[in-house]
Amino acid sequence: MRLSWGLLLLTAALALGGTAAARCPAPCVCDNLRAHVLCLNGNLTAVPGTIPQLTKKLDLRGNSFTVIPAGAFLTTPYLTHLDLQRCKESLDGLSSLQQLVLEGNRIEEIQPGAFGRLGSLTVLNLRANALVYLPDMVFQGLQALRWLRLTHNALHVLGSEAFAALPALRRLSLDHNELQALPGEALARLDGATRLDMGHNPITYVAEEALAMASLKHLFLDHAALQEVAPDAFAHSPQLRTLDLRENQLRGLPPLAGAGGLLRVSLAGNPLLCSCLLRPFHDWLVRARVQAEGTCAAPPDLRGRPLDSLRPPEMRCSPPQPPPSPTTPSEPPRAGGSGQCPQGCTCSPDFRHGSCENRALREIPRGFPGDTRLLDLRRNTFRTVPPGAFPGLKELVSLHLQSCGIGALRPGALRGLESLVYLYLTDNRLSTLAATAFEGAPRLAYLDLDRNDFARLPAGAFQLLPDLISLHLQHNAIGELAEGDLAGARGLRWLYLAGNAIGHIAPTALAPAKMLEKLHLEGNRLAEVPTAALRGLPALSELKLSRNPIKHLGDGAFLPVASSLQHLYLDNMGLERISPGAFAGLGPKIRSLYLESNKMSNIPDLSNFTGLEILNLRDVPFHCNCQLLPLRRWINKLNLRVGATCGSPAEALGLKVKLSTAFQTCPGWGRGEAGGASPDKTKAVSKTSKKKRSGKSPARA
Repeated sequence: MRLSWGLLLLTAALALGGTAAARCPAPCVCDNLRAHVLCLNGNLTAVPGTIPQLTKKLDLRGNSFTVIPAGAFLTTPYLTHLDLQRCKESLDGLSSLQQLVLEGNRIEEIQPGAFGRLGSLTVLNLRANALVYLPDMVFQGLQALRWLRLTHNALHVLGSEAFAALPALRRLSLDHNELQALPGEALARLDGATRLDMGHNPITYVAEEALAMASLKHLFLDHAALQEVAPDAFAHSPQLRTLDLRENQLRGLPPLAGAGGLLRVSLAGNPLLCSCLLRPFHDWLVRARVQAEGTCAAPPDLRGRPLDSLRPPEMRCSPPQPPPSPTTPSEPPRAGGSGQCPQGCTCSPDFRHGSCENRALREIPRGFPGDTRLLDLRRNTFRTVPPGAFPGLKELVSLHLQSCGIGALRPGALRGLESLVYLYLTDNRLSTLAATAFEGAPRLAYLDLDRNDFARLPAGAFQLLPDLISLHLQHNAIGELAEGDLAGARGLRWLYLAGNAIGHIAPTALAPAKMLEKLHLEGNRLAEVPTAALRGLPALSELKLSRNPIKHLGDGAFLPVASSLQHLYLDNMGLERISPGAFAGLGPKIRSLYLESNKMSNIPDLSNFTGLEILNLRDVPFHCNCQLLPLRRWINKLNLRVGATCGSPAEALGLKVKLSTAFQTCPGWGRGEAGGASPDKTKAVSKTSKKKRSGKSPARA
């Protein structure tokens, strides 16, 4: 659930006096009656210094704060709700704050003590940031916190004391991250938590006694990569009532020892094998009176049958196979768990993690346990990754090599990493990659090459990566996308190229990536929409062209992707003119359209955009004359904040398009359009008019 302004208005508020009203900052709107201040989408770079002292709710969404200095809120001691969504961020003076929304920023790191003075906070929303790691005691001081929302980040590693000192926490949301295992040691600190959201993480295995949360009642592990769950995985979570394991890769489950209070298990979307191997689990369900959701995928005669409809005699097995002959070598025991670990590194057998982060190493160490799944080697000085650098790590899933000064990834460097899914090479010195650079890692799906020295895409390097889903090449020096650059990337879905110097995209450059869903090209040097290059991308749903010097949108600019496009970013481009047919083909599928901070004075008819959830038209100098009447009528019908204001004529400068009276002399102006506001706005205008007629000066609104 998004913590919108409506949710931030749930509690009662104090009235502000006349003195406070006089101090309302110029770019803000102050509601004196309810002690609310809104400073939305104002390009503010600093927190206004004259916010009324008695303010209880402050909404600063959509500004450009890169730093909030110590003492910024010392003059607002009664503040209980602060919203900083979609800003770019010492929260001193906020001891009364109850809800803090930092969603959709670019927060990459949080230092312990950052929230130390927010003792009244009950909800902390850090959704959709760029967090990778949570250090110990990072939330210290949040004694009243009840819901911590960390969903949609990039979390890989959590300190064992990351959630210490959160005695009131009841709900923790860690879904949509990149955790390869349940962080059991960190979670064990949450004695009072009753709900844990862990879905959409690449967790393949839930180990023995993996979760020890005394009060946990609801656990969500849906849409992960689970292949196996240990029988006593939840033995130390005795209050567990619901277990959501939907959409995983489970063929079956063992009887869950110690989970005596369990009432419901959801296994929908798993490839369940309803043979005799599943019979013990089925018998346990019946004995424990646990409701199970799910259907059989095999054997063929039981395919599609609900679990709760099966009878034990139906769950048969094939005749036993003969034992292997003496000449057939048996499978060797899996390495790991023996205590082996390179000197100077730390290895966690419970989580199958190894770490040598920031140890001033000059060579990649060897000798990690063979069952290691996450290896963190960040912030060392390797310079080169030689062939065969990671021997014996066939189960490695995630490899971190950020900030290691790497200038060369030698052919065969990843040899033997047959389970590798995530490779992070951010902040290195790579400028090229050999065609065989990724040989030996055929399952690689997430490749992060941000902030390197690439002047062009490493053509040919993706031929050996049929499962590549996400490719990050942001903040390099790439000047163009040429034909063949993405050869072999047939499974690519997300391509991130922001912050390069791309001025040209060849018409066939993107053609190999026929499954592409997201294309981020913001902050490049494109002078026009790469319409020809968008052909052959039938699944593209998100296109970002923000901060490119595109001055004109021609007819049919997005026609090749009109049937799939849902999110379109055209903001901050200096856009001067949009042709009438620029948005041809687009319509009900569009969910969000960003056109803010441009220079055009009008836009074409958008009435076909009936599915819009976000429309941003702020900081566009609209010419409020009769030619703009269709736009004014349309946005008046939308239940959205669009931010459209008049840039001309002079008498309308700065007025909201919806409230401007410049249209009242236009032919066809209807009686019902007067005021141009929604019911709430109409009431506000009506009250203001009454005050003017009575000679009283209205409060700022």
